[in-house]
Amino acid sequence: MSALSHVLQGPALLPIIQAEVPSTAVAIAKAMQQGGIGSVEVVLRTPKALDCISAIRSALPELLVGAGTILSAADAQAAKDAGSQFLVSPASTPKLLQAMLDTGLALAPGVSTPSEIALALEMGIRELKFFPANLSGGSAMLKALSSIFQQVRFCPTGGISQQNLAEYLALPNVFVVGGSWISPASAIASGDWAQITALSHQACSLARQLKQAA
Repeated sequence: MSALSHVLQGPALLPIIQAEVPSTAVAIAKAMQQGGIGSVEVVLRTPKALDCISAIRSALPELLVGAGTILSAADAQAAKDAGSQFLVSPASTPKLLQAMLDTGLALAPGVSTPSEIALALEMGIRELKFFPANLSGGSAMLKALSSIFQQVRFCPTGGISQQNLAEYLALPNVFVVGGSWISPASAIASGDWAQITALSHQACSLARQLKQAA
């Protein structure tokens, strides 16, 4: 298993793509890539999500594509078969963690409590998704966790926006920030790919500025 931080491309951003059809997913991914994004997470929340992963991999081979909302062993294997290069889940159980590990893909299982973090650590997983970030204590919670779980790094997702992105990116125990603010539902519905490119560019610029300042 490779660490997710070692395979991610581009700035420390992992925007979410949710699309009903593959052509829309490809259009979103292309718009993000044009704005500087190097890695995306396609969530398994629509019937065609696996087809969306395959379509993006085919159309944009330079873009790193992962699958989110992994809830079962079947999801993990299906995502891998569709071409997913990493896996993200919203929660953690021993059975789900083992199924994700068994794929051999990089992963970020979801946690929101110290007990879930400890479970992941017992299975050798040190990079985790903190979800839902804002509702689980936000950046203050991540600061508190940093002194206890010093070897763990997080991908906070949930409630992230351009307005609070900097406070998460500035945390030493955050290796990437995820979210859907880069692809608003209104922009997808209207086919405003230029807006998604602009939002991607803004987020990438901020991420690079913070990295240079660190």
